[in-house]
Amino acid sequence: KFEFNPKDGIDNPALSLAEDTDAKGMEEPRFYLLSKGSAETFGFSLHEELGCGGHIVRQVELGGVAQRRGLQDGDRLLQVNGRFVDHMEHRRVVQKIKASGNQVLLAVLDGDSYKAAKALGRDLSQMLPADVRPRLCHIRRDKSGFGFSVSSPEGTKGTFQLSVRQDGPAERAGVPQGSWLLELNGASVRSSSYAQLTRKLKQSGSEVTLLVASSEVEEFYRLRGLRVTAVAADTSWLPFKARELHMVKGPEGYGFLLKEDDCRWGATGQFLWDVDVGLPAEQAGMKEGDRLLAVNGESIEGLDHQQTVLRIRANGDQVTMLVIDPAGDEFYHSVGFEDTAWSCP
Repeated sequence: KFEFNPKDGIDNPALSLAEDTDAKGMEEPRFYLLSKGSAETFGFSLHEELGCGGHIVRQVELGGVAQRRGLQDGDRLLQVNGRFVDHMEHRRVVQKIKASGNQVLLAVLDGDSYKAAKALGRDLSQMLPADVRPRLCHIRRDKSGFGFSVSSPEGTKGTFQLSVRQDGPAERAGVPQGSWLLELNGASVRSSSYAQLTRKLKQSGSEVTLLVASSEVEEFYRLRGLRVTAVAADTSWLPFKARELHMVKGPEGYGFLLKEDDCRWGATGQFLWDVDVGLPAEQAGMKEGDRLLAVNGESIEGLDHQQTVLRIRANGDQVTMLVIDPAGDEFYHSVGFEDTAWSCP
């Protein structure tokens, strides 16, 4: 008589569990960092197909960016820039990729493994590492400095490890102990010497913004041949946040005026002015001079004034806007962030 004890496992070689068999044939998620020129596309389409689950990679262009990196027809998209997207509305996932600018980090699973995982009732988010995002941290100097020191192997460029003082400005800004420095104020330090880095830190004045990665994050990227970039960074430690405003139009309208104007650095933006006291816009938290980033979850990047107005009116008597105040707008531009890469939730 055969008795199965789950603690001891199966000791009868003639028996097997179907779930184990399926799991053995299941591939692991694959990660790709796609970089393109401003006039290029990423070289694939993302489809939603009747009878097929997930966001499906299709039309991978021969010789295109995606094909050169290894993306395959039928792959299912699981993550965009470190954010799990399998459960998201398809339109929003497409927008996340478009909003990434010229660089995007994708995690995909091949079609057969995706179907097998779904059939087994697996939580696909559990197949991905918990959090392998680098951090963007903004540090304000106190009387004793920034609260971190830098070490680097002698004669080596671009390898800088941070020692963080307990309860100092760097620790309060979210810099992990022993993390690796990748960018300083939006510029890569990979080709910098220790002397050059020290000089740049002194020139930063009283505030500095660092892109850092813990040893675990750095190893994750290195083992997969990926370069750690700010596009996938955790920005929750930064002092400025985009705000989402949901408004329902009242008898007197929303109570604001949208104006097209030039940003301080030359680009054209859509700005919110003449916010009326007591009307929906003010009640939702709109402030004079806020810049509009997205409408109803979709970036307005590339839209002119009239197109933006039509986007606002498209949902009838209600709208959700993503906005940033002038100080936050200037800060993100100063550290080299694409508008929508960091702003769209």
